[in-house]
Amino acid sequence: MEPLVVAMLLLLLARGHSALGLGGRNMWLIKEKVLQAREQRARDHVRGGQRWSSAALGSAQHLEPQEEFFPQPLDHFNRQNNATYKQRYWVNTKLWEPQGGPVFLYIGGEGALTTYSVLAGEHVDLARKYRALLVAVEHRYYGASINPDGLNHRNLHFLSSQQALADLAMMHAFISHRYNLSKLNKWICFGGSYPGSLSAWFRLKFPHLVHAAVASSAPVRAQLDFTAYNKVVSRSLSNPVVGGSPECRATVGAAFGAVDEMLARGESAALERDFRSCRPLDGSGDYGQLAGNLADVVMGIVQYNHELGIDATIAHLCRLMANTRLGAPYRRLVALNANYMERMSLNCTDNSYQRALEELRSEVVKPYGVGERQWYYQTCAEFGYYQTCEDEGCPLSRWLTLRSEVDVCAQVFGISASSVQGAVDFTNDYYGADRPKASRIIFVNGDIDPWHALSVLRNQSRSELALVINGTAHCANMNPPETGDPLSLQHARQIIEEQIGDWLSRRPLYPL
Repeated sequence: MEPLVVAMLLLLLARGHSALGLGGRNMWLIKEKVLQAREQRARDHVRGGQRWSSAALGSAQHLEPQEEFFPQPLDHFNRQNNATYKQRYWVNTKLWEPQGGPVFLYIGGEGALTTYSVLAGEHVDLARKYRALLVAVEHRYYGASINPDGLNHRNLHFLSSQQALADLAMMHAFISHRYNLSKLNKWICFGGSYPGSLSAWFRLKFPHLVHAAVASSAPVRAQLDFTAYNKVVSRSLSNPVVGGSPECRATVGAAFGAVDEMLARGESAALERDFRSCRPLDGSGDYGQLAGNLADVVMGIVQYNHELGIDATIAHLCRLMANTRLGAPYRRLVALNANYMERMSLNCTDNSYQRALEELRSEVVKPYGVGERQWYYQTCAEFGYYQTCEDEGCPLSRWLTLRSEVDVCAQVFGISASSVQGAVDFTNDYYGADRPKASRIIFVNGDIDPWHALSVLRNQSRSELALVINGTAHCANMNPPETGDPLSLQHARQIIEEQIGDWLSRRPLYPL
């Protein structure tokens, strides 16, 4: 890092200010866009009739299962609390063979689910093969599975992975009774990203209910300072398999170095103009927001490589960053940001730190998209996962600091930095981190996905398996298959299919 940048950061810290107020907001917009794109692909997949027969699906008017709601205890661990909330779920019976057919449970996470969660995806293709009952359950406090007062401080502490697993256990009992299931109807759960962790943890904590689990892109090891995220970003930008190169990584690093120097010199007017800030930058918090938003553009492209089209790939990013006709690396980053804004239909970027805090403090329930306040609370109360850039191996802005992230926990939720670290330690002790000591779980990861650094990457036993897919990104295996999927992904899906078949075919040692 340049001496001027170091000096300015130290000066800001000495004055009692966070060097980066709050991580960038662009990643939330990218996640929303990815959710929309996935639903559109699922819709196209279903409407295209790919391998869906009329015999399996019935008449067209019954194609889409209806959303339903199940009353859940607000607090499973205090029976004196009689409060409840309604959890949204869907059931698809069209592919199921009731006499011994398995149950495939699709677990929701930090965003709303839709009916397509039981109509398309890897788990649905597998259900077709193995004649499974499909059940999708939305996570408490996300989507429509929340009370109107759920986001206030009084109720927010009922949002936790432990409560979510207890919800799944209650749902298991309800579905089993409703459909008259027996031990012959084995349950296998599926999830990706945080729900991937829940999938593994449901099998770990409730092995008498869940026969096996597929955990895709599952960050089962909680970590306060997630420095490895941007180390994987760095490697992915250098990876020729996905169109990266060492030169690309170096150019990205040089571009962000130039941004850091301009921030340190206080050249806000030029940055506001070049990166189309919605309003003038006001202090170090806004500086950090701008740096975080720019970093999110690169991080989002790497994490969701190919999810948002051909111009949102590592290969496209690297071609643009190699275009010397655009000028110095800084000018190429300006062009990359402009390309991102056009793709996202943005006229300007909101770099206001105070507005970001206000949105996190908002208790207004939105029954759609990702739950920003909810998820940030979970990172403070359980997981950490803060994607920092304070080491020499990071190609992005050094304004992405750990202090800034944990400061938000204190300002928004009243959770101190030491409490966040304690929560992370407890989560790892409770679930076993990346050594969960379970059985019949397959952990599936793409090697360019930054989240794979917190997952299980090597076989832990003969039935606790790891599958790392060359050249694929976050949760790639969970999407419906598409023409042009790399051979490594096609092969991985075949391995998952065969492993589930093996787990379903094994007979118990003793009669049921």
